[in-house]
Amino acid sequence: MTTEATLPSTSASPGARQVWTRARGVALAVVLLLAGAVAIATIRSDTRHGNLDPRSADPNGSRAVAELLADHGVSTRVATTLTEARASAGPDTTLLIAVPDLLTPRRQKQLHAATAGSGGRTVLIAPGSWSVERLAPGVVADPATSFGSALAPDCALPAAVRAGRADTGGIRYTALHTGADECYPSDRLATLVRVPDDTGRGDTVVLGAPDILFNKRLDKQGNASLALQLLGSRPHLVWYLPSLADTSRTDTDDEKSLFDLLPAGWLWGTLQLSVAAALAALWRARRLGPLVPEELPVAIRASETVEGRARLYRKADARDRAAAALRSTTRTRLAPLVGVPVTQAHAPEALLPALSAHLRGDGQSLHALLFGPPPGDDAALIALTDQLDALEREVRRP
Repeated sequence: MTTEATLPSTSASPGARQVWTRARGVALAVVLLLAGAVAIATIRSDTRHGNLDPRSADPNGSRAVAELLADHGVSTRVATTLTEARASAGPDTTLLIAVPDLLTPRRQKQLHAATAGSGGRTVLIAPGSWSVERLAPGVVADPATSFGSALAPDCALPAAVRAGRADTGGIRYTALHTGADECYPSDRLATLVRVPDDTGRGDTVVLGAPDILFNKRLDKQGNASLALQLLGSRPHLVWYLPSLADTSRTDTDDEKSLFDLLPAGWLWGTLQLSVAAALAALWRARRLGPLVPEELPVAIRASETVEGRARLYRKADARDRAAAALRSTTRTRLAPLVGVPVTQAHAPEALLPALSAHLRGDGQSLHALLFGPPPGDDAALIALTDQLDALEREVRRP
């Protein structure tokens, strides 16, 4: 009875467990990146958060103002594009521009052209000097900012008189327009200005600070009263929050290259870092000359070396090199057995006659086996290996 021994597998193909062990780190990193991207997108897409957003219940949001206006019959609609803001201008609409300074000069001019003479009200929240010149001509912003929240109205504007003291500090303005109302002065300059239009039906209100619209400040002083009167004079309120498309400087007059936007210090810093990186690469370089063989610090089993080299040959599809290695090793072992010096083991004229005399075989078949062309496929390579083993066993047989 013959028992067939089961040899350990030496397959070069990695198994499923090995593939998972190698790839699980990359898979985990990809999953974490995707989870982070989804979380960031969710947070950014949540419209309930944002400064001066009538949908936001955060301390710096303005949802409380919108709800109070709704109780008084004033509808509030959010606009995020310049097209929506321009289309909403009309005698029954109040247009609030939350952050005027984010708009480009060209878009500011387009917005003013749409609101001028419409008969509605335009409310500008803390516009700077270069913004107020385009959105409210005739109003000049003072470069110095006032700090002091509660200010007295000190004017004849009915809304300010009824509201009393309010948190209107911030940017201060001077109105050059005849008939303009200047209220809540700080150091003799107004922090709230109302300028009527040429038709006398509409007006523009410039507010130096957004504090009276914040949820956290609405119940202080006369903030709620002033906000309701300024924003509730018309049945419809359009709350314009400029989007990225309206704030990007795509106008031909404002086009700048990336290098124009970078400060000079950044350019010099980048150059210095590049030089430092090049010097560090030269300093840390290890292979500035030819490779030098190095003794291995530990012993490696021959089977592991053979298996590793076989995997490399298989991965590179190098059957010719594998066949050459097998034939060379076989010739080296056969030469001493048939009386041929090892130095002449790879010479056909010295090795083949000795082998033919020893085996009394055909020299042509031995030449094809030991010095023939490389095999054409894996099956031929395996057959060559078996034939070389059989030849060596035959030579060693007594």
